[in-house]
Amino acid sequence: MLRYVSFRLLQGVLVIFLVSITSFAIMQIAPGSPVDIMIGEQQVTQDQIDAINRKWGFDKPWYVQYFTWISNVFTGDFGQSVIRTGVPVRQMIIEAAPVTLRLNFLSLIISVLIAMPIGILAAIKRYSWFDYSSMIGSTLGIALPNYWVGLMLIIVFSLKLGWLPPYGSDSWKSYILPVSVLAAQEMAILARLSRGATSEIMNQDYVTTARAKGLRESVVISRHVFRNALLPVVTILGYRIAFILSGTIVVETVFAWPGIGQLFFNSIDRKDYQVVQAIVLVLATIVVVTNIVTDLVYAYIDPRIRIR
Repeated sequence: MLRYVSFRLLQGVLVIFLVSITSFAIMQIAPGSPVDIMIGEQQVTQDQIDAINRKWGFDKPWYVQYFTWISNVFTGDFGQSVIRTGVPVRQMIIEAAPVTLRLNFLSLIISVLIAMPIGILAAIKRYSWFDYSSMIGSTLGIALPNYWVGLMLIIVFSLKLGWLPPYGSDSWKSYILPVSVLAAQEMAILARLSRGATSEIMNQDYVTTARAKGLRESVVISRHVFRNALLPVVTILGYRIAFILSGTIVVETVFAWPGIGQLFFNSIDRKDYQVVQAIVLVLATIVVVTNIVTDLVYAYIDPRIRIR
């Protein structure tokens, strides 16, 4: 067990390292420069531009910039924002992270609590009107892009009806639209997955044997079907967290949500290298750790699986 966890951690470190190099290289070759944004329309001399480049280390080769940055990261120093001069990147992420975490946590909990019962009930009532309607709804949830759904919800519930705010995070009402958009796609995927897993398990011999023993259908579902149906859901749930985080970037931009997603989008737009690289590194670390935890939970749920 310990050997397996150590091996996965080493894999995770390698992945994070490769992600950090890739994100750094992309920002280096991207058109434009943060110096141009800082200067704006001001009239400056070449000496002043050179002084700005020296201050931020942009005059050094890319590999020197990278190793300087990554060595500082190991000490918990993500550098300072180029655009918000003097503001530590770490502080910017700490300010934005709680908002994004609340948004993701609520959407994940809602999607699991709603999607799994729908998927299991659809499998139990296979080929019924409930099954067909739930699968049509899940197909639409997967097909429709987040940004389009978000814009439509703003038009209907904010502009037309005036029930909910179209942007910001000032009150509990502000959570309803972005959480709904994030949860919709996840509910669609989890519902289909739960239905498929439950349908397959209900045809297994041990389920037939349990019914032959005279057990009530509710007992058969709760003891023999539900737990086994959790296995593929738990597996995919860990990987879906990465998609939730990427979807957050779009949703936060649409709803002007002051979280990591909007900070990431604004930093890319303004070529704030330090912030972009730090956010990519943090998100990659979260995904890697989540995948490792998912594998361990999978082994815990299914006693037949032994990690060697």
